Amino acid sequence: MNNSVTNTARLLGAGLRALLALTLVTGVIYPLVVTGIAQGLFHNKANGSEVKADGKVVGSSLIGQQGYSLDYFQPRPANGLGENSVNTQYKLILSGATNRSGDNPELIKWVKEAQAKVVKENSVSGYTVKPSQVPADAVTSSGSGLDPDISPAYADLQVHRVAQRNDLSVAEVQKLVDEHTEGRTLGFIGEPRVNVLELNIALKELTKDT
Repeated sequence: MNNSVTNTARLLGAGLRALLALTLVTGVIYPLVVTGIAQGLFHNKANGSEVKADGKVVGSSLIGQQGYSLDYFQPRPANGLGENSVNTQYKLILSGATNRSGDNPELIKWVKEAQAKVVKENSVSGYTVKPSQVPADAVTSSGSGLDPDISPAYADLQVHRVAQRNDLSVAEVQKLVDEHTEGRTLGFIGEPRVNVLELNIALKELTKDT
């Protein structure tokens, strides 16, 4: 009887020591080490790839934003986004795709409406946009609806409008686009792109100086 109680106590003690040791290693030491490495070597990425302007965080370089006025460059459409409908206490944005096939009538309608909108908004005095000039990313949303980038072609399409609305020369705005155009990752992955948030921050800085 005494041996049984002693063995049980010894096993419980060993289990408790193992629990405490594992909790310390996996719950305290490991997270602190990983966090320290991330903050030391990848500080910006570890904190959400924050983009700052005027000393304040205005967004993330990884997440697209909607609602820019026509004074600024416009992002891709976000038809895949939805609002939280379960817990309505918080206005949460749900990312996602449109989940429509290429021949879906609703998708075709969205694309045609978006194309007409792009043509109308970007046709200004001395510069008329043709429907054939509108690139695919100007009329379709990304898989998540949160793509932060647009193609150089879509950025170029908006240059005349942005220049006119901000009393800038076309050359000045085009130079801004060229400076913020990134090439393919490692030279062969993906497509050239322009980050809309970073481009609009640079545009705002440019308008301050004029």
